[in-house]
Amino acid sequence: MSDRLIYLPLGGAGEIGMNAYVYGYGPKGKERLILVDLGVTFGDMDSTPGIDLIMADIGWLQANRKRIEAIFITHAHEDHVGALGLLWDRLEVPVHCRKFTGTLARMKMEERGLPTDAIEIHDPRPDVVEAGPFTVQFVPISHSIPESSALIIDSPAGRIVHTGDFKLDGTPGVGEPFEPKLWHDIAKESGGVKVLTCDSTNVFSPQPGRSEALLANPMLDFVMAQPNMVVATTFASNVARVKTLAEAGVAADRKICLLGRSMRRMVQVAQETGVLSDFPNTISPEEAADLPRDKVMLLVTGSQGERRAATAQLARGSYLGIRLKEGDSFLFSSRIIPGNERGVIRNMNQFSEMGVDVYDADDGIYHVSGHANRPDLEAVHDLLKPQMLIPMHGEHMHLREHAELGRSKGIASVIATNGTMLDLTGEAPQIVDEVETGRIYLDGGVLIGAMDGVVRDRIRMALNGHAMVSVIVDENDNPFPDAWVETMGLPEQGRSNAPVAQQIESELAEYLERVDAKTAVDDQKLEEGVRKITRQVAMDEIGKKPEVTVIISRLAP
Repeated sequence: MSDRLIYLPLGGAGEIGMNAYVYGYGPKGKERLILVDLGVTFGDMDSTPGIDLIMADIGWLQANRKRIEAIFITHAHEDHVGALGLLWDRLEVPVHCRKFTGTLARMKMEERGLPTDAIEIHDPRPDVVEAGPFTVQFVPISHSIPESSALIIDSPAGRIVHTGDFKLDGTPGVGEPFEPKLWHDIAKESGGVKVLTCDSTNVFSPQPGRSEALLANPMLDFVMAQPNMVVATTFASNVARVKTLAEAGVAADRKICLLGRSMRRMVQVAQETGVLSDFPNTISPEEAADLPRDKVMLLVTGSQGERRAATAQLARGSYLGIRLKEGDSFLFSSRIIPGNERGVIRNMNQFSEMGVDVYDADDGIYHVSGHANRPDLEAVHDLLKPQMLIPMHGEHMHLREHAELGRSKGIASVIATNGTMLDLTGEAPQIVDEVETGRIYLDGGVLIGAMDGVVRDRIRMALNGHAMVSVIVDENDNPFPDAWVETMGLPEQGRSNAPVAQQIESELAEYLERVDAKTAVDDQKLEEGVRKITRQVAMDEIGKKPEVTVIISRLAP
């Protein structure tokens, strides 16, 4: 049986977030596998109420667990590493990454009581990691977090370049710059690049990407112009942006205070691992509260409207004793991830109601993207000259546009969304299988399947309300007619101007008095009858059919 090279996205292809990509080499059905990234995305109140995190369903990997060689993490953003501590014990294989990423990954493992020695730290190229039939190198690349890496994955069938998230930035401020010569060398080695698996996030952005270094002067001008307290929020992981903001604050004769656990942790880890130096001294929230308002700059978490983050708490009133006042200034130095608009705009309006002046990143003065724009993607295509292009990290429209861009340059390309297995062995990618994929939810402290019904029931109750009905059956199997009804999330009175619960109880009394003996002794049938009447009365009274819980209590003979 001939060997083949396969690619299988489980997350991140057809959506932005929860990245998880599988590569394999070997006989069909017996390929040795590696997993690139294991990330999360975040729940929202519309589609996943109460859900904290969402990650790819790795059931296929679990079923093929003995074939997995290792996990490789490209960088420390949550959509690439966030599920590691939650799902690693289902796979129990070595995890390879660079130092900054590995430090944060070990924290995630430690928080879950998992072995931190599963995380193996590596230097970048030319350091090589062997994983079954693959040899892998971490190649420094610029992004909005330190030590981001593309992966060179060499296999007997040819070289794969997996870009991870990246941008073409020669002056990123913190972290390594994009080096064209390095990538030119990579394109020349090993017979060239067979497969380019490439970030597609900004394929619709027509202008070349801008450097992080371009923000320094606008940030300084902004802070210098503000008369009172200045607050800025950005992604805590964007250490370069945090440093730029902090340096602007110091240059404007302000003390810097970091608010939010992840903000403090990212700066600390960046300093400990040597990727961040010369970061300005910071003060505590207590010290910040005692200083004149024009002498303080707060750098806070919560740029995406997260309800428990520092931004949202300041918007609701105060955080660690600090309150914003009329005339203060708040800067959002990050773009809003699609789906987070409602939370961010809510915070902006709350600040506005306080008299706080709000500034955002829409005009591009105070933010640059961490992803390659369309001209940058084309530049990478031209530099690497791959035989095949596999778009990843994007919604379907991003993948489709990127694939068409590749084909326009004569590069074989195909759209592979989550669950689509490709054979990359030949001269063009071929779809050879479809694997069932789904999602896993972190609900509080418990992992549940997306199809388990928990979220479905939660949404139904949110939309339709809930009624709980208690029925007592005597020792002779005769139901008492006096059922007890309690409603939640429903109007107290309906069209008849009487309490809805009483109306339901009245109709149930008639039903329970005439119920036949076969139904009375069968809990399932009795429950069905009670539920049907409850929903029908509610529909007549208020126009909704609530979710109904029926409790049947039988008295012992």
